[in-house]
Parts: sequence; structure tokens; C-alpha cells
Amino acid sequence: MEKPFERALVWFRRDLRVDDQAALSRALSAAQQVFCVFLLDRDILDPLPRADRRVVFILRSLEELHRQLAALRPGAGLIVRHGQAQAEIAALAAQLDVQAVLTNHDDEPAALARDATVRDALAAQGRQLLSFKDHVVFERSEVLSASGSPYTVFTPYKNAWLRRLTPADLRPHPLQPQALAASPLAGRIPAPAEIGFEPVALPAQLGVGSSGAEQLLDDFLERMDRYDRARDYPALKGPSYLSVHLRFGTISIRRLARLAHERMLGGLRGAEVWLGELIWREFYQQLMHHHPQAMSAAFRPAYDAIEWERGPGAEALFAAWREGRTGYPLVDAAMRQLLASGYMHNRLRMVTASFLCKDLGLDWRWGERHFAEQLLDFDLAANNGGWQWASSSGCDAQPWFRIFNPVTQSEKFDAEGLFIKRYLPQLSKLPAKLVHAPWRARPEELQALGLVLGRDYPPPLVDHEAARRRTLERYAVVKTARPR
Repeated sequence: MEKPFERALVWFRRDLRVDDQAALSRALSAAQQVFCVFLLDRDILDPLPRADRRVVFILRSLEELHRQLAALRPGAGLIVRHGQAQAEIAALAAQLDVQAVLTNHDDEPAALARDATVRDALAAQGRQLLSFKDHVVFERSEVLSASGSPYTVFTPYKNAWLRRLTPADLRPHPLQPQALAASPLAGRIPAPAEIGFEPVALPAQLGVGSSGAEQLLDDFLERMDRYDRARDYPALKGPSYLSVHLRFGTISIRRLARLAHERMLGGLRGAEVWLGELIWREFYQQLMHHHPQAMSAAFRPAYDAIEWERGPGAEALFAAWREGRTGYPLVDAAMRQLLASGYMHNRLRMVTASFLCKDLGLDWRWGERHFAEQLLDFDLAANNGGWQWASSSGCDAQPWFRIFNPVTQSEKFDAEGLFIKRYLPQLSKLPAKLVHAPWRARPEELQALGLVLGRDYPPPLVDHEAARRRTLERYAVVKTARPR
């Protein structure tokens, strides 16, 4: 079959693998010679903190991606550029004299704007920018209600998603590497310091690149049938830990959904629940596509009328929350896990977010920005969706009057305090009955353990019951609010 392009360039972004990669597969079938590039986009990188784990994760994953490409075709590999997309992609396309640049969709508002400028720059040279669905099973308007409207409630969306699913939707894209082209430009992956970042350590248990994702998947397949029972307990090895690999595409979503769906059909409840979590991810992606304004404002406009705490007192509360100094052990342990590793257990994301909004009375956007800065697996749609769920301002969010009690959450999901003591070693001697709320201990009990509140661990920033009453008053402005 005749190929329409003599030369093509694949632009890797959130899809750092060779296996089941839509743009790479299309390019190899459509061009006689295929080159590959990853752009270290300064518009994304320059605002980041200099000790950003995600940059190190990307660079190490790029090293593996280059090796994978070179193994498929001697002399082939990954070209890496550092600059702004409009200039760098267009310049490289001209240098290689390709007829088309192929990439995969990224529906974040800033990414869409970036792609529009790149498309215009390439068009001015007589070249094409072609993009494809890759990071979700169903995207944009592929799952709509019977009336043709996007879903704003998860369960009907999930049911429609499952009804639409066919084996073809989960079929991997073929890999035929014969068209990969050798290039002297390929193979130079910069060190973090060369692009202005610090070489920070990554949590070893999360791995990097496709090989790291494979190891995690192999381990999770042995535990998937227990996922429904173990996922809520942060001291247990319950989650898949694959979220960062889904974020950067070092593993295929079609492969994961296929494995989960097959096991669900085999009657495994854990697989069914995990597939539901993968569908939540797509629910938030399609919401971002249809409601991009919700990435910076409340999905339910009435919730923007809430008067959050402001001023120096609010800033001090926020700093204590960020640093794990709230006096509520489960909240503090979770925040210290985030600072230490760039990871936070999903149950704890809900607990800490609820605490920020509904115990401290702080704007959910403050917490959203902090998570965006710290999370290895940060994804705009999922992070925004999670925070708006916790603050009750999003679609299908928890009711505004539902307020997590950080002590009862701790007693239920970390009953023995194992997770708490891992990140708050100063509380390691406390018995389980006291570790969830140390201020409830009698002074002589704390004295016997050598623990002094205010010295070794802070007293609670707020009284939960009093904070709950203030929150109900604060949210009174939205009693009649309805989703759009």
C-alpha cells in the first residue's frame, strides 16, 4: 500500500511509550520515514519549582523511550528539544523536511491553544499537524446521553460508557517499526541541571518509564481481586500505583481497561471497582472538554459566591495545612506523605481536601494549586474534579452539607494508626485509641509517653464541630444551587 507521506515526525507528549501508541502507529503506517521528538516545553517548565519530581520522572522516562526506539530500529531514537512549541516543532519539521507532524490529543485548555499555534506555524510551511485519541478509551463527545448532551453525573456516564464498549475500543494499535528513521539528532537526553532543575529523588516504589509501569502492573494483577476491599486503607498495599504512568502515558489505558474488563466479566468485584476508577478519569476528561471554564471557576456558578477565609490568618492556616501541622494526625500524615514523595493515597486526597475547605474554610483553588505543584500524577481534569467534588462545587460532588470528620475517618481507615505513625514518628508510642486525636489523652498519659502537645506535635488548629457549624453557615448561599 502506498504511503501518503515520505517523512513524518511523531511528537511525543503524554504518551511516553512505543507499545499501543496511536500517533506512532499511524505515522509508521503512513510514512516512509518516521522521526520522533519530545519537547521540553518552556511554557510548561519555566513556572515550575526547581525541585520538581515530574521533570526528573519525564527525563528518566525519555531515556527509556529512546532506548526502546533504538532497539526497534538501529540508529533510530528520540530527538529532544528545549524551548517553546511553536518555534521548536516548526523548526525541527523544516530541518527534517517532514510533510506532517503526528501527535496525540491533549484537551487541556492551554494545550489546545498551544496546538493551534503549532498548527498555524506548520501550515505556513505547507505542513500538517495531525492528532489522535490515545490517553482515554472514549473522549470528548463519544459518550453522550440519549438527548445528545454531555453527562454531568458519573453513574449514568459509567453505564453508558460500558454499554458503548466493544472489543475494538480496547484493541491495541499495531507497531510496525520498519519506517523508523535513523537520525544523528537523536539520543541526547539532558540532565535536570541542564534545563534548570534539581536532580531530586523519586519514590522507588512507583518506578519510571514503561518498565516501571510493567512492574507495577504485574504486582497489581496479583492484588486486583482485592482492590475493592483494600483501596481505602492507606497503610495497606491496595491501589495500583499506576496513576503517574497513566498521566505520562508510560502504559496504555486500553491495555489496563482491557485487563480490568476481562476480569470484571469473570466476576471479580475488585476489577469492576478498579475499572470504575479508570472510567472516573475519563468522566473528568470529557467534563473538561465540554466545560473548560470549570478548570478555573466553580462548575456550579452559585458556589463562587461562597466567602472563604482571607488575610494573614487564612494564609497561616494554609501554611499549616501544606506542611502537615494541623494537629489532626491523619491529615498531617497525608500532607507529609505528599511533601516527601509526590504521592498521596486517594482516600487521603478526599480527607485533606475536605479539611481545607470545610474545616479551615479556605478556597478549594488554594488546595488545587498546591496539589498541582506537588503531585507526581497531577492531571488538570482529575485534580480539578477531585477538588470540586470535595468542596461540593463540582458536578456530581458530595453534598455541601456532608463534611468529613477527620478523626472518624482516621479511626475507620487507619484504625491501628500504622499510616499515621509512618509519617509522624513522634506519635509512634501512642496507643491506637489515642493516635487519632492526641489532644483527647489525659496529661499523665502523654507525660508517661514523653509527648508534649505544642512541642512535639501541635494541638488542633480548629475544633471540628465548631468548624462544621461555620461551614454550614458559609455554604448557606448555595442551598438552592443546582448543576447546570
